[in-house]
Amino acid sequence: MQPIRTFNVSPRLSPRLEPLRRLAYNLHWDWNVESKDLFRRLDPDLWESSHHNPVLMLGNISQARLQEVEEDEGFLAQMDRAARQLDDYLQERTWYDKQRGQKTGDGSLATQHALHESTRYAKECYAYFSAEFGLVDCLPIYSGGLGVLAGDHLKSASDLGLPLVGVGLLYQQGYFAQYLNADGWQQERYPINDFYNMPLHLERNPDGSEIRVAVDYPGRTVYARVWRVQVGMVPLYMLDTNIEPNGAYDHNITDQLYGGDLDMRIHQEIMLGIGGVRMLKALGYNVTAYHMNEGHSAFLALERIRVLMQGEGLSFTEARQVVAASNLFTTHTPVPAGIDLFPADKMLYYLGHYADAFGLGRDEFLGLGRENTGDLSAPFSMAVLALKMATFANGVAQLHGVVSREMFQGLWHGVPEEEVPITAITNGVHARSCVAKSTQELYDRYLGPNWSSAPRENQLWERMDAIPDEELWRNHERCRLDMIVYVREHLVKHLRDRGASPAEIAEAQEVLDPYALTIGFARRFATYKRATLWMRDFKRIEKILSNKDRKVQFVFAGKAHPKDIPGKELIREINRFIREHGLEKQVVFVPNYDINIARLLVAGCDVWLNNPRRPREASGTSGMKAAMNGLLNLSVLDGWWDEADYVRTGWAIGHGEIYDDPNFQDEVEANALYDLIEQEVARLFYDRDTDNLPRHWIAKMKDAIRINCPFFNTSRMVGEYALRGYFPASDRYSTLTADNFVPAKELARWKADLTEHWNYIKVVEIDIAEPAEIQVNQNIAVKARIDLATLSPDSVQVELYKGNVDASGEIVNGVPITMQFQGTDPQGMSIYTVEINYTTSGLQGLSLRVLPKHKYLSNPYETRLILWAEDSSTVKVSSLDGQGSRDNNVPAGAIA
Repeated sequence: MQPIRTFNVSPRLSPRLEPLRRLAYNLHWDWNVESKDLFRRLDPDLWESSHHNPVLMLGNISQARLQEVEEDEGFLAQMDRAARQLDDYLQERTWYDKQRGQKTGDGSLATQHALHESTRYAKECYAYFSAEFGLVDCLPIYSGGLGVLAGDHLKSASDLGLPLVGVGLLYQQGYFAQYLNADGWQQERYPINDFYNMPLHLERNPDGSEIRVAVDYPGRTVYARVWRVQVGMVPLYMLDTNIEPNGAYDHNITDQLYGGDLDMRIHQEIMLGIGGVRMLKALGYNVTAYHMNEGHSAFLALERIRVLMQGEGLSFTEARQVVAASNLFTTHTPVPAGIDLFPADKMLYYLGHYADAFGLGRDEFLGLGRENTGDLSAPFSMAVLALKMATFANGVAQLHGVVSREMFQGLWHGVPEEEVPITAITNGVHARSCVAKSTQELYDRYLGPNWSSAPRENQLWERMDAIPDEELWRNHERCRLDMIVYVREHLVKHLRDRGASPAEIAEAQEVLDPYALTIGFARRFATYKRATLWMRDFKRIEKILSNKDRKVQFVFAGKAHPKDIPGKELIREINRFIREHGLEKQVVFVPNYDINIARLLVAGCDVWLNNPRRPREASGTSGMKAAMNGLLNLSVLDGWWDEADYVRTGWAIGHGEIYDDPNFQDEVEANALYDLIEQEVARLFYDRDTDNLPRHWIAKMKDAIRINCPFFNTSRMVGEYALRGYFPASDRYSTLTADNFVPAKELARWKADLTEHWNYIKVVEIDIAEPAEIQVNQNIAVKARIDLATLSPDSVQVELYKGNVDASGEIVNGVPITMQFQGTDPQGMSIYTVEINYTTSGLQGLSLRVLPKHKYLSNPYETRLILWAEDSSTVKVSSLDGQGSRDNNVPAGAIA
């Protein structure tokens, strides 16, 4: 029976308890100890059973209990403190205010922050698009690391006071809940999210009607309403299509995260990218920088271009300048197979109307998402679209930046791999969200309250040694015990739900030793992460696990994508291995991995294990969370661990080798893992003094905290995105849109002229003033004559490119040096000169290149045009020492 009318029934609170509602609806409670303790104190059992959902708690708690706490002076005092802390947090002068504040006439800083959002976002606004956000466990709309990173990004953006808004989809079923059958095979459940009992606000117009966004799909229009979750200062807006008048299929667009087939995926990505842009406009935001977290939202570029063309009368090329200048793209994918690809016919079916709006032909439009525009059979790549429509791109660790530049080098033909404009901003984690409560209190006591955002150079980190060894160790032992108690209770519940025998349930109540060395492994179960590497040699692992003097135990957790059969097989292999070898008490797989379980594991284990196949781990943020809690990492040198101090804060498996034979690599690294556990890890853990304290282990724990915490955190990471990405992109947007888009139009005309005449540029002659034999630090005068055709010298930058020459005759690790324009000669050739020297001996080389230059370019590679001396039809390389001249190719000069 359908209702004739619906009501949204909210919790009933007395005026004295009304602050509870405000606290419940701002996720600041997730990283504020006072607020979280307040809700736990209100009803501990309901707090746990609601998956830490204060909104659901307030809706289900008895009025008798509310009356009781209203008369509890201690509770009221704590509630008032938490409310004041939230108020202070929302009103404080932030890092952003100091960075982007403007001086008023009296010389004081006029901050951009204000209590009212309309004022705070008046100057600029950054929109962060992501397919998933992992914020708290009562909002299960995330699958793993990408989503949790996005959630941490919003939390730190709030801490820093950035005028940032999040954009995503609100999934009715979210990601799946995992359970295991008796054989250890992963099964999936899809619980329905009750949005009205979650910390969500339904956005409405002034007349009370729902704000709705309309997005065109073939033959129909799909509507979405807008929900907001408040993350401290930052709002996250999410679209929900499960409404009338949408049909049943369209209801499911926001049903499951990463669910459905390729058609459903493109439906979701259209709604995220195109619907997200329309949603922000409907909400009244004037966005000055758009950040695409992975390629799922890349269609936003198409919508932004359409809006500028139809609303501002710009041409396609003019609109594209504005869009690319203010778009940022973060790739998390270290392999091509991880990129969303759509067949050409599917793209034209769903989005061909954009080609018509842009005035582009079929292949021109598809070329926006193809690395090689001439390959008419290639699918449409969302990552390529994002890269072509952004002027700032980055990987998520330094090694991942290297991998990304190699993977996408084809988009910048002729640019040396190390100069491909994909930088790296190493990921971080939100410290207050991942460090255990008792550990935070310990840091607050000895380091002060600013440890969670203090940079490496801050002197507070020198106080790490002031923490008594015994206090740090006893706190960690409590965290380990808390984890083990939870794991036992969690397993018992899982087994009862599965209908397991009483013997199995009794056995689960005794798993894990609270005093044994505990190694944790929890992450997405993809094959390249090699979750079963530790099982490779049973005799070796049996020897480790049977050592009664140095007990070792493992805790595993993680989900495989429902369609990833090899990933599911890994989970079953682990559970079968445990059962077949009678390891139930020493090796445990914890089902239904989520944020809450992750927080317990990264606080309660002693060692965090990660053994991906290098270089396929983009980052690996769980290891950062572990380090912040004082855990030691045991990992392959991949992702973040490759740039960490893996000697002082843990152990490295191997030395970064990559073998052609994967089986051989597994063999080598499994043996290295066994050796490290036996000879170093377990030995150090059980090396105790007369107080039964592992002093050397504790010293390593302190190093893990002191060295990793100040760098591998999202406070540093988001600040880096702001300084390197958001601020410049926002400024470029302001510049190009000024005076009714005059700068954008100028840049578009300049690019068109440049492209038309670029191939007529010739490097006529390069004169090198020294012979082939020179000495270290000897100055070399170089002069070049260049025919710029009809282009102005102001339109180009001429550079020498010098470096070592490898065995194949190529310059490696080259360094560009700008040459100075000296005017033109009688023949009309442009003259450029520079003096260089070499600081090391050996075979060295140089070449010459020409790059575009314009005041509005974000970087010299934006046009994807580059001319090397070897590309010109004839290059005369002359020696000015009187020894004649010669024809040559790159390297134009080879000097010993």
